[in-house]
Amino acid sequence: MSKRVVIIGSGLGGLTCGVVLSKNGYDVTVLEQQRQLGGCLQCFSRRGAKFETGMHFVGSASEGQTLDRLMKYLEIRKDVVLSKLDEDGYEQVHLEGQTFKYANGREAFIEQMGSYFPREKDNIAAYYDLVEKVAGASSLHSLKYAESDAVVSMKYQLSSINSVIDETVRDPMLAKVLVGNLPLYAAEKDKTPFSTHAFITDFYNQSAYRFVGGSDAVARSLVGTIEKYGGRVLSGKKATRVICDSTKATGVEVNGEEVYEADYVISDAHPKRTLELIDSKLIKPAFRQRIDMIPQTVGSFSVYIEFKEGTVPYMNYNYYGYNTDSPWSCENYTEETWPKGFLYMHFCQQEKPAFANTGVILSYMRMEEVGKWIGTQVGHRGADYEALKERKTRALLASLEKHFPGIGACIKNVYSSTPLTYYDYTGAEGGSMYGVAKDISLGMACRVPHKTKIPNLYQTGQNINSHGMLGVIVGTIVTCSEFLTARTIYQQIVESSK
Repeated sequence: MSKRVVIIGSGLGGLTCGVVLSKNGYDVTVLEQQRQLGGCLQCFSRRGAKFETGMHFVGSASEGQTLDRLMKYLEIRKDVVLSKLDEDGYEQVHLEGQTFKYANGREAFIEQMGSYFPREKDNIAAYYDLVEKVAGASSLHSLKYAESDAVVSMKYQLSSINSVIDETVRDPMLAKVLVGNLPLYAAEKDKTPFSTHAFITDFYNQSAYRFVGGSDAVARSLVGTIEKYGGRVLSGKKATRVICDSTKATGVEVNGEEVYEADYVISDAHPKRTLELIDSKLIKPAFRQRIDMIPQTVGSFSVYIEFKEGTVPYMNYNYYGYNTDSPWSCENYTEETWPKGFLYMHFCQQEKPAFANTGVILSYMRMEEVGKWIGTQVGHRGADYEALKERKTRALLASLEKHFPGIGACIKNVYSSTPLTYYDYTGAEGGSMYGVAKDISLGMACRVPHKTKIPNLYQTGQNINSHGMLGVIVGTIVTCSEFLTARTIYQQIVESSK
């Protein structure tokens, strides 16, 4: 009889664990509390217009690159269509009145960035090579089994982004431009490790793509693959308790009544949400306290825009606009200074669209601004909450208008969400954009283990390794290695790429 694995949550981590284990003979059941599957892979529609909520774009997806190989292994690649972002400027950073482009590939990146900072060209090359070295030092991120360089990895896990960049380049403006896309990982000065910057930068420097029609295609593909191998993915099944005996987990209670028996349980929920499901002496108070104390990345205010038909040319890149002189510390704002910066992207509704149908603007927002509405329901939070959202929306649209004059006249409809919306849909502590924050001053204290003190209870998702599509799938490999061994998974990845 196949071993039964119950997975809590149908985010990318839960679904990819489900695929790996169901492909290897486990009896997999994925439980999702929401009606819609996919976690941050969800899209939503309003008045016929479709919007992306989480997985806005991915990297390293060209033939033979890391994500391409992983998507083939997970049987996703055949089910999705990718649209490549502008190779000469897939990211564009607007800072102090000037726009700087990030180009894909080593030579193009150095040449492009060197055109802005000609005296720094050698240092730009040194920076690029360091990013590659740090990313390549992780066998998981580079898919080079048993070839990790632990010394390199540890050094840059304990060194801040800004300290390493300041040592590598001389021009202060260049140092700021190189972190112009830090909203992708909500980095904080003197806290976030350089390794986080390196993994994400290397991921997108190789290649950058959007999912045509939305990343919900990824969720549909993963669900289909789990079902193909005999598993099941169930919506409307809110896990209310992980049932344990004196030595192990024995099942998951759903909606306060139904029980799914299990030989193993994997939680794709935020670690704090997972601990709330467990009443067992196997989890010590000190561990609960440690998880409670782990910092979270900042939340986000999002404005979703539907454009008037044929009015806004499709923007084949991501735009980071700053209303201050640095990408750093945009999370430290007042009502008067918000938004200090924003990320603006278009939804790719078809291959090579001429015009954008929808787009999104994201800017940091702290959960404390909406804390008094915790416990209220979406759509029923009251007039004061709606007024707050309206003020934020106006401010963010006004900021966008400064960077794109005339854009306001092209807008048909707008919708918005706060960190509280994100918390309600994903369970992310504090409505955090990317879950647990890495902090060099805390070291291993801000690491969330994939193995818990309950022998057959595991964790997966963006808090286990890092966020983003590659980070989450790497976390899946870590978790599933407890079932299959890392060597087995690597061999399967290699075979699937042939």
